[in-house]
Amino acid sequence: MKLIELHDVSVGYEGYEALHAVNLTIDSTDFLGVIGPNGGGKTTLVKAILGAVPYTGKIDYAPELFDGRERLIGYMPQITEFDRAFPISVEEVVLSGLQGRRGFRHRYTRSDREKALELLAKTGIEELSKRPIGEVSGGQMQRALLCRAIISDPKLLILDEPTNFVDNRFEHELYHTLRELNERMAILVVSHDVGTITRLVKEIVCVNRHVHRHHSNIITAEQLENYNCPIQILTHGHVPHTVLAHHPGDGCCE
Repeated sequence: MKLIELHDVSVGYEGYEALHAVNLTIDSTDFLGVIGPNGGGKTTLVKAILGAVPYTGKIDYAPELFDGRERLIGYMPQITEFDRAFPISVEEVVLSGLQGRRGFRHRYTRSDREKALELLAKTGIEELSKRPIGEVSGGQMQRALLCRAIISDPKLLILDEPTNFVDNRFEHELYHTLRELNERMAILVVSHDVGTITRLVKEIVCVNRHVHRHHSNIITAEQLENYNCPIQILTHGHVPHTVLAHHPGDGCCE
């Protein structure tokens, strides 16, 4: 089932076109890895899908993606976008993921709080539930933000650089959790760690102002070059790696 369809979507900032004529479909069973160079438009693509930036073109959302007027999209932002100074506890951060359905003035129920604590327990930070969010580590905050993104049982989960600031143990647990979540929701993961996410996702989306969907989780340096996606491929262990050079005039690898 198609959840979201982008038709010739373009996004510009002060005369600079960050995305050009993007056509992309996200299905209910998709697990997509979004890769591309810094400044290539990965986060802009996410914000367009979320309706957080003005765009031209058209984005269609399936009726199944709505609960009333609320879109059932869970979003885990980059940690740098979250205000640590906001006076709120870890548990309240997780519960805030229900505000789209409940409203800002709605009191959380006992079952809401039980679900929040259950999610925090699964990510190993239940004991931090009452601690101010500004006092936890970066990795602990990302765990809380993941719980916040999924507490409303979204149909689509979007994660922007989810493995920044997390330790190796939680990174492994995160990937296991995402595979389980993909059984009931579509997932879109933005990451610079190509070598890791290609082992996790089903398909790759290359973003460098233009968007190219590669219908596999295996992608070669030659394919990246064809997609005008000049990024590094990093792998670990005995697998060789390739570093791509800049494309002349691409202006995206500063």
